[in-house]
Amino acid sequence: MADEIVSLAGPDRGGLDGLEGEIGTAPFADYSKPVGIDPAPASHVVRIPMSTIALVDDDQNILISLSMALEAESFRVLTYSDGVLALQGFKATQPDLAVLDIKMPRMDGMELLRRLREQSDLPVIFLTSKAEETDELQGLRLGADDFIRKPFSQRVLIERIKMLLRRRRSGSGYGPREATPAAQMQCGDLRLDAARRTCTWMGTPVPLTVTEFLILQGLASHPGMVKSRGTLMDEAYGHETYVDERTIDSVIKRLRQKLKAVDARCDLIETLYGVGYRLREARRAHA
Repeated sequence: MADEIVSLAGPDRGGLDGLEGEIGTAPFADYSKPVGIDPAPASHVVRIPMSTIALVDDDQNILISLSMALEAESFRVLTYSDGVLALQGFKATQPDLAVLDIKMPRMDGMELLRRLREQSDLPVIFLTSKAEETDELQGLRLGADDFIRKPFSQRVLIERIKMLLRRRRSGSGYGPREATPAAQMQCGDLRLDAARRTCTWMGTPVPLTVTEFLILQGLASHPGMVKSRGTLMDEAYGHETYVDERTIDSVIKRLRQKLKAVDARCDLIETLYGVGYRLREARRAHA
């Protein structure tokens, strides 16, 4: 199942009502509940926290097949057929990561992401049939962490999900590690705490997504030093993941907007055209 390519073909895309019995002979399962597994002998039980993945898509086939693949990887899965239901559901049960389609009834993926970013840094992967570059750029500017087009490999998507969850938990693109004193950075009025993944400017919290935090952390690790887009991509995504360089530009733009929302005169991140970006030398605000 995990190796199959998900296609856009499917029956009715109008929601989940009336789905029972349409696929195979089994009724539609309640994917908001963890998958049951046979208990192992008590001496061999290792309890690992189960991550919750929210799938938001009006394609019934994708909801079912991807839910099964994720549950086979020991994820807990919540499914929603449109953005309105997802927004309501997230208030009751906050997932660890969300996979969103763009084109959906009532509330599309872009509007759902915009509302999420008003109050949450939940990792988000866009899963869409749209191939227009403008849609991808808009999603990245709104704060999406990744963007995968249909048809897609379930195995690749699941690896992307695992990578984002590792980054979120560790504050690093390279997997888990223990926090050290160096994980707390102070650059003038900018303060970063990698263990808690928090950012403050002049003492005021600045809400950042996982990707935004990791890129700002990469710049702050060497203030005054120019870092290319490729270097920043490696620090935020890891060496094994390819990301278009324009993604870094979009993240930098969002970082500037969020810093200026706290301090309109903040000019912390400097662009060196054709080279990359750097964090200005440590100094107090507007010094």
